[in-house]
Amino acid sequence: MIEISQHGPVTRLTMGRELDGKVLYRVAAYLVDGLLIDTGCRHTAAELVKTLRGREVRQAYCTHYHEDHIGGNRLLQEQLKVKVWAHPRTVSLIPKAPALYPYQELVWGYPEPALVLSLDGDCIQTANCRFQVVETPGHSEDHTVLVEPERGWCFSGDLFISEKIKVIRPEEDARAIMGSMEKLLALPYRLTLFTSIGRIVPQGKEALRACLEHLRELQYNAGRLQQEGLAIPQIVERLFGGESSLAALTGGQFAAENLVKSLLKAEP
Repeated sequence: MIEISQHGPVTRLTMGRELDGKVLYRVAAYLVDGLLIDTGCRHTAAELVKTLRGREVRQAYCTHYHEDHIGGNRLLQEQLKVKVWAHPRTVSLIPKAPALYPYQELVWGYPEPALVLSLDGDCIQTANCRFQVVETPGHSEDHTVLVEPERGWCFSGDLFISEKIKVIRPEEDARAIMGSMEKLLALPYRLTLFTSIGRIVPQGKEALRACLEHLRELQYNAGRLQQEGLAIPQIVERLFGGESSLAALTGGQFAAENLVKSLLKAEP
């Protein structure tokens, strides 16, 4: 399934694998001025290429190495001759990606091997835009966002999903996520967030600030409860009313417990 919508000069392509007529999970790619930002998953790669035929796509950029952001790379290269770029750290991590969990294989699938070019420098130039590559680790160690300062666009990948984060994966670093959000808040211009789930947030800094305040509050309350002697599952119960249903569906990958553990992790 691919749905297309236009937001000024930005084309949003929202994709997801369908089973029994239902979309399992939606991810988004964005096409602007000949640049495709992220390429979705392998299960939607063929449909993505079909959708992009006849459109001006000169190059692509992947915000990080996860399977739902690089899955269209191979077919885009082979069939549309698109050059795919990524941060050097992303390029180094793609071949080292761990085996997928069953839910990941079902929803997104294994990306086919593809040539991803290492970006030289901290910007991507298109015909009419200049996108700055900003390192924003936390969701993954290589995570980056693209910012177009003149227009206030921020293609935020998986850095921001919602103002009220409740679950993360075990390898995510909540403290680093907070630091990356602070980095974007320090930029001297307004931001519109174009997120990986297709949500577009015109008041981007306000949303980032709300998420940051939410995480700080969780961190404070989790620390207080830990000092009172509560164990992690008890803290999860007090803060969230119990574990998220996503934990069971993903084998513990997307879990509130992971978020609490990360927020309580001692500084190195």
